[in-house]
Amino acid sequence: MNKACKADRSGSAGWKHRPERSSLLMLRLMTWISLRLGRGTSRLVLYGIAAYFLAFAPAARRMSRAYLRRVLKLPSPAAVGWRHLFRHFLSFASVIHDRVYLLNERFDLFDIRVHNKALIDDLVADGQGVFLIGAHMGSFEVLRAMGRKQHGLRVAMVMYEENARKLNAALSAINPNAQQDVIALGHINSMIQVHALLDHGTVIGMLGDRSLGNDETRALDFLGDPAELPLGPFRMAAILKRPVLFMTGLYRGGNRYDIHFEPLADFSVLPPRGRALAVQTAMTRYAALMEQYCYTAPYNWFNFFDFWRAPAPRQAKPSTDIT
Repeated sequence: MNKACKADRSGSAGWKHRPERSSLLMLRLMTWISLRLGRGTSRLVLYGIAAYFLAFAPAARRMSRAYLRRVLKLPSPAAVGWRHLFRHFLSFASVIHDRVYLLNERFDLFDIRVHNKALIDDLVADGQGVFLIGAHMGSFEVLRAMGRKQHGLRVAMVMYEENARKLNAALSAINPNAQQDVIALGHINSMIQVHALLDHGTVIGMLGDRSLGNDETRALDFLGDPAELPLGPFRMAAILKRPVLFMTGLYRGGNRYDIHFEPLADFSVLPPRGRALAVQTAMTRYAALMEQYCYTAPYNWFNFFDFWRAPAPRQAKPSTDIT
């Protein structure tokens, strides 16, 4: 392995190579405990999980400090106290834990408030399909839960193949019936699948804040410094000529989630030869919306790696993955 690749693993693409800290067996055990003891009692375990990361995950601690220093506008990472770090890890653990209940359709346990719902309702009513581009911020699962509650609203996720495999395995461990709407990219028929779902009015969800390191990115200002964001999600939406909304499902503590929709781009009305400019404009707005909601809910950002590190030079053979 060359030096550039090694450096890249510690930067913006390093998330892909980090070992998983929990096995599917532990996930099944946690699911069993959560469903039998109830959300209130089983939440006590989350404090132990947050304390574990605080004590034994120095890399995650360091990255959390770097992010919280920016979003809380503190003078240095050293100014980020232990309580800030604990709250950040607890929010992450809470969102993962709540996935157990959302995937098992225990919607009665949550107070889910939807903002700007008319934006997605109008697009879904047109039957043309729509892209939702979110980030590793809060919970995307609350939107999929909304899709299962609302008749006629189907939500499918599109992601890198390895992530899709892991997510399908995790969803299967929690609820075997919840793994059907995840599309893995990198195959010849991936775009065909996405196009077909859109034609049937499906909402296609993608997360646009992480790159593999060998896919094309753009540097955009985010929380005070440039961060490299992948072009893939925006190019896909532009190629398929669909409208795009920004979406985030923020965890507000207790049992409350706030789902926010914001207009991002309408690629269905692109002028001739206007795709590149439209994609750049959409990405700039996407970075601004991520920043806006990070300030609104600072402990909902779940990228525990050096988000602002410049990527290593691209390899000669580019990846075909898009996310």
